[in-house]
Amino acid sequence: MSSPLTAPLAAALRRWVLGVFPRGQSGIDYDAPAGDPGLFGPDSATWRVHADFPGMLAGGLCALMLQALHPQVLAGVWDHSDFRDDLVGRLRRTTGFVAGTSFAGTEQAQRLIARVRAIHTHVRGTTADGMPYSADEPALLSWVHASEAYAFLQGFRMYAGVEMPAWAQDRYYAEGDRVAAALGAAEIPESRAAMAAYFDAVRPQLRYDDRAREVLQVLSRIRLPVPGAAISRGLFLGAGAALLPPWAERMLGITTPQRARHRACARALRDLAPLFHIALPDGAGARACRRVGVSPSILRTWPDSAARDG
Repeated sequence: MSSPLTAPLAAALRRWVLGVFPRGQSGIDYDAPAGDPGLFGPDSATWRVHADFPGMLAGGLCALMLQALHPQVLAGVWDHSDFRDDLVGRLRRTTGFVAGTSFAGTEQAQRLIARVRAIHTHVRGTTADGMPYSADEPALLSWVHASEAYAFLQGFRMYAGVEMPAWAQDRYYAEGDRVAAALGAAEIPESRAAMAAYFDAVRPQLRYDDRAREVLQVLSRIRLPVPGAAISRGLFLGAGAALLPPWAERMLGITTPQRARHRACARALRDLAPLFHIALPDGAGARACRRVGVSPSILRTWPDSAARDG
C-alpha cells in the first residue's frame, strides 16, 4: 500500500518506467475480448513471472548478456538490427512481444507470433568466421527462448518478493513451449533439470569474442530517455548481471569486485521492488486479470489447484 512517505518515490518510479516504456504504442488491447485467457491464463506461472516489472527488466538485460555469447544469434543482431543507435527501441519491441504473447487475448497473441515468424524469414547470413545462420533455425530459436526463460525466472525469484515453489519454477519452464514452439524452436527445456542439461549441451558453442564485447559495451552505455539515466542504467545492468549463472560470469570475465558491485545492485533493486509494485498497479498483467474477471492480487500468490496438478 502507498503511504505519504512512499507515494512521491512511487510516482517518480512510475514516470521513469513510462518514460522508458511508453504505453499505447504496441496497438495491443489487453482489455478485450472479455473472458479470453490468452495463451496462458490466470492460473499460469507465466502470468505471475511476466507481471513483475523489476524481475522482467533485470531478467531481460541478463538474457541479452547470455544471447551475446552465441555467435550465430549474435550475428543476426549484428547484421540485421540498429542496436548501436536504437537499443532502447529494441528493448521496447522485445518487451511488447513478451507482454503481448503473455497477456493479450488469443488472437492478438497469435498475430504477434506470426509477425515475428515472418520477420525471421529475412534474417539470415553468415557469422564473422563464415558459419551460416538463419533466425528461423530451430536451434537458434531455442537458445533465445531458453536464455530469456532462465533470466526471467531468476529475475522473479530475486526481485519479486514472492517465494516461488519448486513446482512453479518447473511449471513456468513447461509453459514456455506455447510461444517457443509456435515460433519454431525445437529443443525447449521444460523443467529446471532440463534447463541445466540444455545449458551444459550448448555451452561448447558459446564464446566471448570481439563482437560480443562490442555489443555488451553498447549495452553498458545504453541511453535511457529519462532523468537520472546513468544511475538507473547502472542499477538495472548490475541487477541483471547478478542473475547470470556462474559459468556465464566466468566466460564474461567478471571479476570479484564487479561481482560484488552486481550483488550490491541486486540488493538495491530488491529494496526498491515493493515501490515498483505500488507504482504500476495497471500493467498488462493487471489488465489481463480484469479481462477474465479475477483480481490482480492473484499475481502475488500461487494457485493451490496448480500445485496439485503440477
